[in-house]
Amino acid sequence: MAAESEPRQGTVIDLSALPAARLREALNAAFDYRGDVTLHLADGSAIECYVFDRREGDSLESSLVRIMLAGGGEKRTIPYAQIRRLEFSGKDAAAGKTWENWVRRYVEKHIAGERASIESESLD
Repeated sequence: MAAESEPRQGTVIDLSALPAARLREALNAAFDYRGDVTLHLADGSAIECYVFDRREGDSLESSLVRIMLAGGGEKRTIPYAQIRRLEFSGKDAAAGKTWENWVRRYVEKHIAGERASIESESLD
C-alpha cells in the first residue's frame, strides 16, 4: 500500500470483496502495522491480535498469517482464505517515531538546554 494510504488506527478493510492481490497487500500492511489488529474470520469469530509474520504461498489457502493473541501472547496460524475483514484496532506504537522525528526532537531539546538523551520514548 502506498504511503498516503497506509492504514491508521480505526481503518477497516472488507477482504471478502477484494481480489487476491489486494487482499495480500492488506495483510502485508497488517504485518507492517506496529499495533494490534482484529481479524474477522469466515466462521464468524473475531480475534484481536498482533501479526508478527506472514507466509505467502501460491494460493490464499496456502498463505498464512502468524499472530499473537492480544493480552495472552498465545500464537496461532491463520490461512489468508479464512480472513474476511481486517480492522486496525490498536494504537500503532511506531506512529510518528521515524529517525528524522527523533533527531529533530533531540536537537530541539539540546538547543532549549533540556536533557537530550538517546533513550527511546515511552509508549504512553
